[in-house]
Amino acid sequence: MKPLQNVTHEIKYHFVFCTRYRRKVLLGDVEESFKKLLYDNICKEYGWEIIFLKVYPDYCHLYLKALPTDRPSDIMARIKSFTSRHLRSFEHLNHLESLWTRSYFVSTDPYVTSFEVDKFVNSQKTRG
Repeated sequence: MKPLQNVTHEIKYHFVFCTRYRRKVLLGDVEESFKKLLYDNICKEYGWEIIFLKVYPDYCHLYLKALPTDRPSDIMARIKSFTSRHLRSFEHLNHLESLWTRSYFVSTDPYVTSFEVDKFVNSQKTRG
């Protein structure tokens, strides 16, 4: 994507999103592939800059700089659909209909409290 001419911007989003049923699948090769897909494919294609990424076995924190033309809902849709499609190529994940929940947390405040994030993560369903 071309950089915007005549526009100076500093738009950053803090996302938190969980795997479906809080499956602990973001480990080892899956975690590494997820990071590679984000850095080398998605962010390069759309002109986003990852400021911070922390991957847990069943959820992720992502803080990124985006273009003013990108809505948070579009960013999440692109990340989730692309990574889900590619990560389900792992044999132990290929039976999954979807890798991610439809929900996500987003904030423009870089100083989100751990209470707010924990509240979101704990509200996500586990299997059963």
